[in-house]
Amino acid sequence: MTTQNEPLSTTLDSDTTKPSVTAPGDGPADTTDPTEFATSVTPQPGYEAVAAGTVNAVKPVPKKAAAKSSTKPRTEKYTAARPDGSEVKVTRNIETGETTVDES
Repeated sequence: MTTQNEPLSTTLDSDTTKPSVTAPGDGPADTTDPTEFATSVTPQPGYEAVAAGTVNAVKPVPKKAAAKSSTKPRTEKYTAARPDGSEVKVTRNIETGETTVDES
């Protein structure tokens, strides 16, 4: 059973003075974001954390920038129909999934 105060997902928090906030069953270094990683740090519990009996002792590791490729991206182009029946040209980048719609 969940209450309205429980988080629906768990992400890392860099504030080491507050209590750790996680979804039920998750630990302080758990995260539901697959691109997020944690590192342990020395906590500095504030009054609220001391009263709760728990403190956040991890911080997110900075994310690395995606490596730029020197090759031309692979794309696919196709025509799609809108709900009203008009046609648009769609271009999708196969590597990134980025999609653009040309309505001209």
